[in-house]
Amino acid sequence: MIRVPFTITHPDLTPIQAHPGDAGMDLRAAEAGHLMAGERRLVPTGLRVAIPAGYEGQVRPRSGLALRYGLTIPNSPGTVDSSYRGPVGVILHAAGASVRWERGDRIAQLVIVPVPQVELVAVESLDETERGTGGFGSTGVS
Repeated sequence: MIRVPFTITHPDLTPIQAHPGDAGMDLRAAEAGHLMAGERRLVPTGLRVAIPAGYEGQVRPRSGLALRYGLTIPNSPGTVDSSYRGPVGVILHAAGASVRWERGDRIAQLVIVPVPQVELVAVESLDETERGTGGFGSTGVS
């Protein structure tokens, strides 16, 4: 169990897991809003977290909102670093039709995941692999 201290502007905005064992905690809108098709905006959640070192918070879309309304998060997953103590906001984008939400509506989810510490090491060349430099679309469409 990972303990994540938090503060919230109002108790009814507290993130919760809808079901035991769910990966994410639902984030709620701290204010009502509206997006026209194609628009995006930062929506406050009223949440501040103290994520432990070695972890990050990933802000992800809610699948039902994406399917029903085309409401998504363009920088998904958004990252909340362990050193950040500011307010958590969600960048929402209406990829389909216009969308309205009310204060307290579940607009995204927060997943806490481990992040390994890495060190980039400059070398003269990289080892060869079977894939090589094949990138976007290199495996075909079947």
